[in-house]
Amino acid sequence: MNPIYLDNQATTPLAPEVFDAMLPWLKDNFGNPHSPHIMGRKAAAAVELARDQIAALCPPGGRVIFTGSATEAINLAMGAVRTQQGRAEIAVVDTEHAAVRDTALWYGTQGFETNLLPVDTQGLLRLEELEACLGPQTALVGAMLVNNEIGVIQPVEQIAAMAHRAGALMLCDAVQGFGRIDIPQQADMIALSGHKIYGPKGIGALWVREGIDIPALIHGGGQEQGVRSGTLSPALCAGLGAAAKLCAERREQDREHIVSLADRARDLFGDWSVNGSLDRRYAGNLNIRRQGLDVARLMSDVRGVAFSAGSACASGSGRPSHVLAALGLAPGQIKSSIRLGFGRYNSMKDIERAAGLINQAAENQLS
Repeated sequence: MNPIYLDNQATTPLAPEVFDAMLPWLKDNFGNPHSPHIMGRKAAAAVELARDQIAALCPPGGRVIFTGSATEAINLAMGAVRTQQGRAEIAVVDTEHAAVRDTALWYGTQGFETNLLPVDTQGLLRLEELEACLGPQTALVGAMLVNNEIGVIQPVEQIAAMAHRAGALMLCDAVQGFGRIDIPQQADMIALSGHKIYGPKGIGALWVREGIDIPALIHGGGQEQGVRSGTLSPALCAGLGAAAKLCAERREQDREHIVSLADRARDLFGDWSVNGSLDRRYAGNLNIRRQGLDVARLMSDVRGVAFSAGSACASGSGRPSHVLAALGLAPGQIKSSIRLGFGRYNSMKDIERAAGLINQAAENQLS
């Protein structure tokens, strides 16, 4: 029997509708979308339909580029700094996902100056710090829409406006918010991922505003608008497109459901402290801590619930969460924190049973 799944920031179940949309392209319709014959053209049409479905959730005046993941999309986007003549500084929020933060730090070894922008105790960017950092050398500013560990929603529209006043580009990692909350209209590049919106793993996308030059990341046959060579998978593209369309159709229904789950969870975990802003957060993310708790032991004891102690991408590194550290939490507080992620297919019964199991294990450990 599978555990109760409350790790929807790490990945989400594949929606049945998405599976149905992908299936034809995994069976009989196996044509290469870059081939000129009828099977290839049919596959290419499926890819372009998916592109349109994703673009419908993005600002007008841009193009969608398919990638193998959001991490690839972010690496592709950050290559734009090489086109910003006379600008050699990058500024990203200190609590960014490693895909942005570590890539920005890598550019710091390639002749660029990388600035990590601090956040306050609520996890929100200090806008005055951004203002002080911006200047004629700034090439790019990076800020995620919804933080993957603590669910905090950054003021991306304000950040983008400030970046533009300085003549810089603005990259938004929208992986945790795409299809669920409003997409920032002023961002220049927006990264998203299929498996975070009930779509398939192995595919992401980058939306790029018209007029922005992106150097090629993968060289070869020149597929995918010349910036990302390699044969596209019509099945994965169709899956991501269907997932985006479903998010748009179910947005209000999903929002109401997840808010109700989050409200119930907050009540059930009333003895725990919430990490990050209580007001400016995505309801589907609840990052909480309890003094003195050993979370590694807790996760071992509670086998009936799938939850996490932070980002899945960093869970095996052994490093404490840089996000929680940026909030000013002490090492002991970081080690006593867990992340619960609520999704479309969770029920109220799931939340109540999971809370009972986690709270009981916590009490046993602390008694």
